[in-house]
Amino acid sequence: MNQVALITGASRGIGRGIALELATAGWDLVINYAGNRAAAEGTAKRCVELAGEAGHTIRAEICQANVGQAEDRDRLIEFTREQLGRLDLLVNNAGITSIGRTDILEATEENWDALMAINLKGPFFLSQQAGRWMLEQREADNSRRGKIVNISSISAHTVSTNRGDYCVAKAGLGMVTKLFAARLADLGINVYEVCPGVIASDMTAPVQAKYDKLIDEGLTPIRRWGEPSDVGKAVLALAQDAFPFTTGEVINVDGGFTIRRI
Repeated sequence: MNQVALITGASRGIGRGIALELATAGWDLVINYAGNRAAAEGTAKRCVELAGEAGHTIRAEICQANVGQAEDRDRLIEFTREQLGRLDLLVNNAGITSIGRTDILEATEENWDALMAINLKGPFFLSQQAGRWMLEQREADNSRRGKIVNISSISAHTVSTNRGDYCVAKAGLGMVTKLFAARLADLGINVYEVCPGVIASDMTAPVQAKYDKLIDEGLTPIRRWGEPSDVGKAVLALAQDAFPFTTGEVINVDGGFTIRRI
C-alpha cells in the first residue's frame, strides 16, 4: 500500500512541485486547492503520469478547501480518510501573499486577518487534526511514523516593510513547527520547516524584474531563481525519513541566501 500525503495549496507553484516529486516516488496524494479546479485536475493528471513513468501506480485525488476555514479543514481531513484511508504526511503549503503589499503604516486589520487565517491559523489547526489522526494510526500499528512539513519562507527572518503580515505569519509558522515537533516527538511523528527563498511561481511573477536584477547582482551565492522542484526534493527527503534523528529543524532551500557575506 502506498503512503499518503495531503498537500495544501497543491494545484500550482511550490505545492505542485512538491506533489510531482512525491508522485514520482510512488506516494498517493490529496491535492488541495482553494479555487482553481482546472489547475488541480492538471496537477493530479501530471502526478499520475510521472508516477507511471517511474514504474508506480498511484492515486491523486483533488479536494477543494480554504484552509483558513474550520469547516473546510474538517472536510479536507474527512475527504482524505474516505478516499485514501490513511495519512502519512501533511504538507502545510497553502498561503497567500500580503494583500496589496501595503506599507506597514497603511496596513489594514481586514487584510491582516485574511492572511493570518490561511497562512498561520490553517497550518496550526490542520497540524492538530493530522497529529491526532497520526496518533491513532501509530496506536494501531507501531511501525507507522507520520510527518508534518510546514512550508515557510525566508520572510520568516527577513524584513519586507510592505509585507508585514506575511513576514509575521511565516515567523509564527516557525514556532508552530517547534511546538508540534516537541509535542509529537514521543509519538514518533517528526515535524519540519522548509524555508524557500526566491522561487519562480505565480506569487513571485509580479516582482520578477525586481528579483531578476537582485539575483544577477548576487542576492544569493547560487545565482538563479529557485524552482518548485527544488522545494519538492527537500520535502521528499524528509518524507522518506532521510533525517530520522531530526525534528523541529529548518531546511533552507534558498540558494545560500542566509549566508552572511562581507
